[in-house]
Amino acid sequence: MKGLFNNVRGDLTGGLTAGIVALPLALALGVASGVGPMAGLYGAIAVGFFAALLGGTPSQISGPTGPMVVVLAGLFASLSGDLGLIFTAVMLAGLLQIIMGFTGVGQYIRLVPYPVISGFMSGIGAIIIILQLGRLMGHEPPGGTMGALIYLPTALADIDFVTLGLGLGTLIIAYKWPAKLGKIVPGALAALIIGTLVSLSLETPVLGDIPTGLPELHMPVFDQSKALLVFEAAFILAILGAIDSLLTSLVADNMTRTRHDSNKELIGQGVGNTVAGLIGGIAGAGATMRTVVNIRSGGKDRLSGMVHALVLLGIVLGLGPLAAKIPHAVLAGILVKVGLDIIDWSYLKRAHTGPRWDFALMLLVLGLTVFVDLITAVGVGVVLAALAYVKQVAQLQLDEVKKIPDTLQDPEEDALLKLTKGKVQIFSFGGPLSFGAAADLGHHVREKVSRGSSALILDFSRVPAMDVSAAMAVETITSDAKAAGRQVLMCGAVEAVNTVLNNINAHQSGVTVCATRKEALAKAVEMVNQPGKAEGSGSATQHLASV
Repeated sequence: MKGLFNNVRGDLTGGLTAGIVALPLALALGVASGVGPMAGLYGAIAVGFFAALLGGTPSQISGPTGPMVVVLAGLFASLSGDLGLIFTAVMLAGLLQIIMGFTGVGQYIRLVPYPVISGFMSGIGAIIIILQLGRLMGHEPPGGTMGALIYLPTALADIDFVTLGLGLGTLIIAYKWPAKLGKIVPGALAALIIGTLVSLSLETPVLGDIPTGLPELHMPVFDQSKALLVFEAAFILAILGAIDSLLTSLVADNMTRTRHDSNKELIGQGVGNTVAGLIGGIAGAGATMRTVVNIRSGGKDRLSGMVHALVLLGIVLGLGPLAAKIPHAVLAGILVKVGLDIIDWSYLKRAHTGPRWDFALMLLVLGLTVFVDLITAVGVGVVLAALAYVKQVAQLQLDEVKKIPDTLQDPEEDALLKLTKGKVQIFSFGGPLSFGAAADLGHHVREKVSRGSSALILDFSRVPAMDVSAAMAVETITSDAKAAGRQVLMCGAVEAVNTVLNNINAHQSGVTVCATRKEALAKAVEMVNQPGKAEGSGSATQHLASV
């Protein structure tokens, strides 16, 4: 494969380092999902290998991530631990991502506004922390965010201080591990090892027996009564995995000065998740921290991601007896760090200096993520952000109506305009006209039409595109003008705009269509100066309104 062996030494070093970093995270996220630590490792191996082999971001490392685990933990609780259906959901999510890649959905996912992404990522971080608080205190809280929150007073009333100390100690080591030592042993792995060694002399719950060796195949299963739940989880996993992966791809692009292929990346992630479900692994996505570690360690090409997966596979074949001794409190401490790292602290620190609406949107999405569900949070956030943008653009278009110059810049056009003796008004529309401005377009024009005018010129020479709503508004303007006895001329419409106007019958009978504004002015002069034409009462003042 092209580029596979261009950076062998760097890719081997990066892949080995990323694999060591991924080990404690895969174990912890597997436990957090409810499926088990080995499922986390199998997911890291499958998604890590195939996303690297077939994906569109050569330096990216993929595996279990916080957002995916939050969804899987909820599904585990809803399905009462039915592993067959859970792995089926993971496979379906992978197939959906493959379809998204082939249909070009990847380019649209990048259009999700930053406050929405920040809000739901921070919400996911908060969920991970909430789910681990009870475990840090030596309890096993019920599944789900609300269940864990409701259980919190019970846990606080009966704290196991040994477990709490072990968990907090693990968290501190993970955060404070010296950077120099981190080049040899990553902080998360050091915290895992030290915490486990300390726990050997303590009475604290551990993972227990863990199977080793190659995974078994898990074929898809179907249960009609739970099909909707499985499909819904698969859809959420596919969307979140796509967003998570493509955000990490952007980070990789910035670090390597390259450009990823969004749709190819989705195909690689989809194949990885499909295989993960088949071998009993949890779903994964592009992992930012592991990708950054890989790049900083010299990894640049897809070989690094494949090496990372093979390192984990080698560990899996003989890890079971050692992993069985890992305490739940140690993994809880590592997961709290994962949650804290996911929260968008950089934006929260600067939010007060930016637009209030964006910050309010971020907080709304965060709240919906924690207390409702992820798909509702993202959906509501995107819709509100889109509506706010449409309103902003529409207001900019409508504000242009207030611009009324006394003369035209072109001397010939200005001379023709003066020959109309103030009986002709020109409305020059600017920019793409869409449904946002359509509702008030007719109202603004009616307000500016002089009672003494006998003709209107609608100039579309600065309009590159128009939707049906705006075209219907134009039809209303022409109908109102003709009903008031005024002549209507249109000019300057490009082919795309002309097509829309014709398709909805905006070019009604009695509307004169001209190629240029100069041609329209010349015809308007003829119209208003025809013998026997009423002069109109009062002194009509010429207006040029730009929309």
